[in-house]
Amino acid sequence: MRIEFIPLIAGVITGLIGLGLIFDAWTQDHIVVRRERRRRPRLDRSRPGETLIGFGVLCMAGAFLGRDTWSYSVIAVIAGTILVVWGLVLNWQYLGDVISNRGSLRRR
Repeated sequence: MRIEFIPLIAGVITGLIGLGLIFDAWTQDHIVVRRERRRRPRLDRSRPGETLIGFGVLCMAGAFLGRDTWSYSVIAVIAGTILVVWGLVLNWQYLGDVISNRGSLRRR
């Protein structure tokens, strides 16, 4: 395998992750999770925020796939960074709840 294929493989994997995020943002929740098993209801995630993160990851994948020869790779990275940060801001409360919820440690 030549070393020039590494950015292409990374771009394809990153693109699949971005498409997965967009698919998850656009599908309904009851398709994946039938019934909520938690005692406390989850915070709703921001679907536009998750979509923005997915498009930002797709911009990063485009920069990987374009390598050094694509003249818009810097613009794609800047746009991807802006989209990911914007999506992070929209999902800030949800991410804080997911990270800080300790489950059984909280019940002591």
